[in-house]
Amino acid sequence: MDPKWNDNQPIYRQLRDRVVAMILEGVLKDGDALPSVRNVAAEYRLNPLTVLKGYQELVDENLVEKRRGLGMFVTEGARVALLADERKRFLDNEWPEVVGRIRRLDLDVSELLGELEQQEGVD
Repeated sequence: MDPKWNDNQPIYRQLRDRVVAMILEGVLKDGDALPSVRNVAAEYRLNPLTVLKGYQELVDENLVEKRRGLGMFVTEGARVALLADERKRFLDNEWPEVVGRIRRLDLDVSELLGELEQQEGVD
């Protein structure tokens, strides 16, 4: 996790978002344990209640489950659910803006796809 925090959003929310990103990127997989509240608080010099609040949001979203005496674990299907939510959000909120910009710039879709394939070959 990146130890830098910004002032635009509460730290517990940023922590939640970082765990979500780790799940989406496959760093944390279904069944993996999250770092303990105590360890995260100590490592990033955060109040344990702040860490717990961020983790609790993940529990409330059914992305993480508490196992009494063992800690918190990524739930089965968390990545699949997150991907579905992110795709829907992209298609509902961002895609219309992208399509509008493509049209305003009079870009050719086949040219864009060729550019994408070329970039994927570079990565």
